[in-house]
Amino acid sequence: MKIKVTMKDPDTMIDAVRETVERDVQAMGLPDDEAESLIEMRVEKEQGKLGKWFHYSEYLAVEFDTEAMTATVLDA
Repeated sequence: MKIKVTMKDPDTMIDAVRETVERDVQAMGLPDDEAESLIEMRVEKEQGKLGKWFHYSEYLAVEFDTEAMTATVLDA
């Protein structure tokens, strides 16, 4: 049986992207003002990429197949 679930959490994707980008940029040792500008640009870029799966940056659809025992993230 295939069961489609749509999950909604407006902060999960945005927070995860920001935390990851901040960690990567901080490792570069840039001055704070340069780091913040780079963080903002990269966050926007990465969120755009995730738009393939997240609708409005907060809805994620997953299809579970209980016969094959798989889970597939569906395109937005």
